[in-house]
Amino acid sequence: MYHPCSHRFPILLHDICMVALAWALAIIVRYEWPLFPEVQTVLWQVLPIVMIVQSIVLWYGGLYQGIWRLTSMPDLVTILRTVIIGTLAIVLILVLFNRLELIPRSSLLFYPFFLTFLLGMPRLLYRLWHEHSFKFLLTGETEYQRVLVIGAGTSGDMLVRDMLRSACGYLPVCFLDDQPRLHGGKVQGIPVFGGVDKLSELVESLAIDLIIIAMPSATDEQMRRIVELCELVPVPVRTLPKLDNIVNLHVELSALHDVAIDDLLGRAKVQLDWQVIEAGLRHKVVMVSGGGGSIGAELCRQIARLNPTSLVIVERCEFNLYKIEMQLRQTFPDLVLHAHLGDIVDMVAMRHLLECYSPNVIFHAAAYKHVPLLQPQAREAARNNILGTQILAQAAAAQNCQTFVMISTDKAVNPTSIMGATKRTAEMICQAMNEQSKTHFITVRFGNVLNSAGSVIPLFKAQIAKGGPVTVTHPDISRYFMTIPEACQLILQSGAMGKGGEIFVLDMGQPIKIKYLAEQMIRLSGKIHNKNVRIIYTGLRPGEKLYEELFHAEEKLGKTTHAKILLAEHRSNDWAHLNDILKKIAEACDNYSEKEIKTLLKNIVPELNESKNSLKGSYRCSEK
Repeated sequence: MYHPCSHRFPILLHDICMVALAWALAIIVRYEWPLFPEVQTVLWQVLPIVMIVQSIVLWYGGLYQGIWRLTSMPDLVTILRTVIIGTLAIVLILVLFNRLELIPRSSLLFYPFFLTFLLGMPRLLYRLWHEHSFKFLLTGETEYQRVLVIGAGTSGDMLVRDMLRSACGYLPVCFLDDQPRLHGGKVQGIPVFGGVDKLSELVESLAIDLIIIAMPSATDEQMRRIVELCELVPVPVRTLPKLDNIVNLHVELSALHDVAIDDLLGRAKVQLDWQVIEAGLRHKVVMVSGGGGSIGAELCRQIARLNPTSLVIVERCEFNLYKIEMQLRQTFPDLVLHAHLGDIVDMVAMRHLLECYSPNVIFHAAAYKHVPLLQPQAREAARNNILGTQILAQAAAAQNCQTFVMISTDKAVNPTSIMGATKRTAEMICQAMNEQSKTHFITVRFGNVLNSAGSVIPLFKAQIAKGGPVTVTHPDISRYFMTIPEACQLILQSGAMGKGGEIFVLDMGQPIKIKYLAEQMIRLSGKIHNKNVRIIYTGLRPGEKLYEELFHAEEKLGKTTHAKILLAEHRSNDWAHLNDILKKIAEACDNYSEKEIKTLLKNIVPELNESKNSLKGSYRCSEK
């Protein structure tokens, strides 16, 4: 029968032998060889005591919990600690045994040095052998890809270490790093030759086959500069995910991927107060509406890590609900998960679910978001985004839900589209409900997220794969962009910070021109803009803006305790007027009166201007 410690027996036997050898060497060094007969007698008498005492200390000191092939500094510290403690214990017992007769004091000093060496060196040599650190000396280099690593920090160190200890086919040749203090040094024995500006020169002189960017915490400006330099050399480039997406901050070769547009945008690390966030969700029942969408699903994944009592997902799309449920059950087997098909416009269903689970916190991510699609379908936009929000908010208030976080959009500011107007109305509903109930209603407003459902990124990828053309509506159109994980983390932080009634606005950085986005994606695909793939401009679509805004002119911009979360001091709302129009919108939806719905939206959101930023005629041309 297998015993969990049986595989440790050879290691234990090795260390006992090393203890005996170290003690014998310590005595021999003092007396020289051959030993006097009386010294030999004492040596053989005390040797069993030394072996037993030292072995017990090594065992209880945790030395045998270490794995030889992963020997590191903590293992050396364990060896030093247990050797010193063992030496003191041996001295104490030998004083009681024979008052240290014929045992020189100098031998007691030599012993720990010898034992530390004899215990540590075999472990180090085994690790070097296991990691194939000698393989480049024993075999030719032609079978390996010669790798230049950009970034000689912690990530680069871990990445090269993984290359050296695995038969991966990579041979790290050098590092490049813009930190002058690292120049001329070595990391894992690999030299740091200078800054990134030497890239072209070194790729040619060192016959580099692959460039790896090991800078997961780099800003988007740093990444753009590095990628632009990499584009000047005919060598493949791979990179690591951004720091927030690296599990347990552990870097390994399997995490490498081709440089994507996500790596050039929104890479600045978001510092979050996870203790506050976890305290707000731990041991709470949390509900996410629209939990199968891009934002909703990522919220579910992040909430699941924070030990909620249970997570309730409401999603109207059966396939999306199935996907997120399977993913969460596999990744978080201990999570108490309730996945429900449901429509937020279904008042009976929403009331039933909230009565069943009594959620403490609700993240309302369910919404229609596609501007051109909703522009001619005002009824569907208003029914889902306005009435659905009202139904869910009222159900939450009726159940005394602690916090209700509504996900809004920058398109709600000075809207030029039906979608933007419906989301602005939803914001007003939450602000009004906060004054009418004990529930803390919080709104979080932000711009586009990369690779979300309906994002332009998948469209551009498909168009580039077909050889183009890539369609951009206008050469000057720009948008704010943020990665999905970053947006969701800031949503959670906002929910933890909010006291009720706030509109939090996520700092999206600088807006990015869609033209630039398309050009970068063409380059990253290995093709040449205007040679292999053209960009054509098709004109603004119905309801579409040239640029987005995050604040209304009448909203005072305020700071919060988080640098990337801003506070919009919202305008006052007339609850009676709002409630009256909401009733009329419900009646207009029942009567399928699109014209009436648009009139009511204009009434409730007077800044709605569907003609703003639109261009007359068909603006269709290709870039020359």
